Amino acid sequence: MDFNLSDEQIAIRDAIEKICADFDEDYWLNCDNEGDFPEEFVKAITDGGWLGIAMPQEYGGAGLGISAATVLAHTIARSGAGMTGASAIHLNLFGPHPIVVFGDEEQKRRILPPLIAGQDRACFGVTEPNVGLNTTRLETRAVRDGDNYVINGRKMWTTTAQTANKILLITRTTPIEECNKPTEGMTLFFTDLNRDHIEVREIPKMGRKAVDSNALFIDDLVVPSADRIGEEGAGWKCLLHGLNPERILIAAEAVGLGQVALERAAEYARERVVFDRSIGKNQAIQHPLAVNWMQLEAAELMVHKAAALYDAGESCGAEANSAKYLAAEAALSACQRAVLTHGGMGYAKEYHVERYLREIMIPVIAPISQEMIKSFIAEQVLGQDKSY
Repeated sequence: MDFNLSDEQIAIRDAIEKICADFDEDYWLNCDNEGDFPEEFVKAITDGGWLGIAMPQEYGGAGLGISAATVLAHTIARSGAGMTGASAIHLNLFGPHPIVVFGDEEQKRRILPPLIAGQDRACFGVTEPNVGLNTTRLETRAVRDGDNYVINGRKMWTTTAQTANKILLITRTTPIEECNKPTEGMTLFFTDLNRDHIEVREIPKMGRKAVDSNALFIDDLVVPSADRIGEEGAGWKCLLHGLNPERILIAAEAVGLGQVALERAAEYARERVVFDRSIGKNQAIQHPLAVNWMQLEAAELMVHKAAALYDAGESCGAEANSAKYLAAEAALSACQRAVLTHGGMGYAKEYHVERYLREIMIPVIAPISQEMIKSFIAEQVLGQDKSY
């Protein structure tokens, strides 16, 4: 059992660090203040060929899997880019996986190369206002009409829809009351984000102002059957190949964000002198930071385990969810402690840690709540009765 990064993973980390070095924390602070999408950063990542890191080589990707994408996402967040930098490219790293697994050859050749090259930008339409985490109860309907489907419904918290031209969209094609199981009757599409039939409204929010989150209103969107991914009614099975990698990647990003917050806190504790001594000499300061380091290291190990299982084609639901839970908890604690270690200056934007604290709430809340993960582990791993 080897706990070290491979030579390949180290090379990925070093290359991404070199790109990130051109985008200092003042760049990210300005993005956060002004709400400007980090186009220059995304272009640098795209020009380096990194968007397709986990995609098959025959379609222009690197074919390195989710483990490699995890290193990339972690490195971006830890650079100080935080969730703003990571979220700007997040979907491209995991979103196309249902297409890789369930798409036919024509779809792969048509869809994947433009995504990998950055010519297309996709968003992910899953969450709905009346459904929340109960995805099987989604209300967006796709009705077959000859060689097309007509889609109506609403989606919430759809990231990058302001600039996306494509959407990965989960719908219901068979009413749930007509299905044997709630997970049946859902269908996945990858199609044009046609703004004549999809109204996109940005949601003002607490953090990550530079990367938009949106409410989508879908009215009579006509989608050709050629844009359906997998079989009609098998959308849930297809969607899972996006959900587990998403949990793994957001966990890696949370760890990176927690680590850069901890790094800033430790540096400030060494340099800040009060009562003629550095504040880091006080155990009330250094002990919580030490605990943060241990928690983040443990969470990072679970992230790598989950990614390795996914890449090996093994079941990883418990590990992916656990990685997300542990990383979010550890990083939240580290970001809170970073603000407290800075004292009053932790509240000042120029020290960046207040931004980290706002951004860490994303992995805490999304893409699945901490409470739902506890219920999942209790039921699926420990054999307890379903609690909801």
